Amino acid sequence: MAGPGAGHKSIKGWLIMIVVLSQTLLAAGLLVAGILYTHRQALSTLDGRIQARAMSVAALVRYTEAGDGTVYFDDSLAPPSLDPYHPDWFAIWTDKSGLLTRSKNWPAGFEMAPTGPDRWYLKLANVRYRGLRLARVSVLDREEGDTFHPQTMTIVYASPTVQLDQQVQQSALYIALSSLLLLTVTVPLALWGIRRGLLPLQELAQKAALVSTDNWELRLPEEIQRIKELLPLTESMGTMLSRLHHAFDQQGEFLGNTAHELKTPVAVLKSTLQSLMQRPRVLEEYRTGIEDSLEDLERLEQLLQRILRLARAEQWAQGALRRDLQVIDITSTCEDAIERIRALAENRNTTVHLSKNGPVPFRADPEDLQLVWINLLENAVRYSPPGGSVEVAVGWRNGGGAQVTVEDHGIGIAPAHLPHIFERFYRGDASRNRATGGFGLGLAIVKTLVEAYGGTITVDSNAGKGTRMTVTLPAVSDR
Repeated sequence: MAGPGAGHKSIKGWLIMIVVLSQTLLAAGLLVAGILYTHRQALSTLDGRIQARAMSVAALVRYTEAGDGTVYFDDSLAPPSLDPYHPDWFAIWTDKSGLLTRSKNWPAGFEMAPTGPDRWYLKLANVRYRGLRLARVSVLDREEGDTFHPQTMTIVYASPTVQLDQQVQQSALYIALSSLLLLTVTVPLALWGIRRGLLPLQELAQKAALVSTDNWELRLPEEIQRIKELLPLTESMGTMLSRLHHAFDQQGEFLGNTAHELKTPVAVLKSTLQSLMQRPRVLEEYRTGIEDSLEDLERLEQLLQRILRLARAEQWAQGALRRDLQVIDITSTCEDAIERIRALAENRNTTVHLSKNGPVPFRADPEDLQLVWINLLENAVRYSPPGGSVEVAVGWRNGGGAQVTVEDHGIGIAPAHLPHIFERFYRGDASRNRATGGFGLGLAIVKTLVEAYGGTITVDSNAGKGTRMTVTLPAVSDR
C-alpha cells in the first residue's frame, strides 16, 4: 500500500529543482562563455605575435650587391622563438627564386607549399602549432640599377600553442571555481527564499483547516491578504466558503421545512384515524373519516413527488444525471400545460390566453417544460381575481433563443418578498398558505429546471397590479 505522500507532487521540490538546475546551467554557460572568450582573446594575441615575428623574419631578406634583384636570407639576426621549450619554425618563398630558406628546426620530412590557407593548426610530435601565411610581402631592402627587378615573398611562420592552451586551462579553472563558489552561496540563498516564500501557503492551509460547520470564516493574517499572488486564491476560497455556507444553511432549512410540511398532514391523518378508533361508529362516519384521510394522503403524496422532482432537477443541473433529449416544440408544451390547468382556471372563473408565433424548437424533455408552465400558471390563476385573465406569450427573444412570459393581473408580490420567491418552502405573502394548495416548492422547481436547461427566469411585479414571469431559453445550437 502506498504511503500518504506517494504519487503527490511537491511545489517546493519542483521549485528547488528548477532553481538548482537554472543555477547549474548558468554556471556552465558562464564557464563555456569564459573559455571561448579567453581562447579568442589569447588566439588573437598569439596571431599578432606570430605576424610580428614573421615580419621580423621578412626584414632579414636582402638584395645582393649585383643589382639584378637576387635575394638572400641573413640568418645571423633571426629572432628567438616565442616558446623556449618548443621552438618556432618558418619558411620563405620568393616569386622568382622559389623556396629561399627554412628555419634550422624545420620538421624533418615535412613538406609545405607556399599556397594555402592564411591561418591553420598543425600537430607535430604531440605539440600543436598555430601557423600564419603572409603572401605578397615586399622585400624591405632596396637596390638601384637598370637590371633591378623587385620581388615579393610568401612567409609561413608557425608557433606552438602550449602557452595559449595553458592560459585557457587556467582561465577555465578560475571560472569553474568562481562559479562553484557562487553556486554554494546562491543555491542555499534561493532555497531559503523558496521555503520562506511558501510559508504563507502553509499558514493558509492551517487557517483553512480551522473552517468547519461551526466556523465558516477564513480568518487570514493581513500579511497574507497583501500577497498579490495569493489574492486570487484567497478570494476564491472566500467565495467558495460563502457558497458552501449558504448551501449548508439551505440544506438545513430545507430539511426543517420538509419535516414541518410532512408533520402537518401526518398529524392530521393520525388524528383522524385515532378519532375513528376511539369508539364504534356508523358506516357513514367511517367513510367520511377515510375520505378525509385519503385527501391528507394525497396531499402528502403530492408534497413527496414535488420534493423528489426538485431533487432530480438539482442533480441533473449539477451534471449527476445524464439525459438524451430530443428537439421539441415549446409552443405545444405551453398548450398542453394550459389544458391541464383549465379545470382550475374554470373553477376560479379565470381566462387563460395564449399568444404564439409558430413553432419554437428546443432540445428538452417535454414533461420538464410542462411542469415549468403548470407551476407558473397555477400561481397566476390562484392569485388572479375572480373573472380575471392570464396571458401566456411564446416567441423569440432578441439575439436568438426562446422567450415565454406568463402574466396575471392579480394581487402582485411585495418588493420585500421578490428576492425570496424562488426559495424552497418560502411563503412571504399571507395569502400563500396551505389553503391555496401550495407548498412553496413550485417556483423553486421552476427555477431549478430552467437553469438546468441553460435558461433564466425573471419576475416583474407590482403589488395590486399583477406579476409577469419571463423565462428565456438558449437557442438549440447554443446548448
